[in-house]
Amino acid sequence: MKSFLKPYLLFSLLVGFVLYALYSQFGPRVIHPFTVYTFAFFFVLTLVLYRMMERLLRADADNFLVAYFGAMVARLLLSLTLVLVYLLRGGGQEGPARWAFLGSFFVLYFLFAGFEVWAVLSNLRPFSKRGEITK
Repeated sequence: MKSFLKPYLLFSLLVGFVLYALYSQFGPRVIHPFTVYTFAFFFVLTLVLYRMMERLLRADADNFLVAYFGAMVARLLLSLTLVLVYLLRGGGQEGPARWAFLGSFFVLYFLFAGFEVWAVLSNLRPFSKRGEITK
């Protein structure tokens, strides 16, 4: 797969800058203080899952769907675990801050998942069948 790290770092810097700007403007009412840890979690998770998928595809390029959907399931389960840990460790009693955490969690989840989908879709050409006509 073509270079992933440079666009990923640019994307992460942009998201981090937007989070910082929102936090400095609105404070913890909009951006929960744990959002920094959630951002770090998704940053590392996306990097690890993409590298795992890349390694699986290098071993056998026919396993694209297994590698891709395995990464998506791992992302979903680990993200669910993060939310459950937050709620079970007392996050459920925070009142309005709970909604700020859940809102920033889901925004980050979909941003990083969307970036991974974009990165995978932009690299599908090597997996197309030889001899098929592509437009």
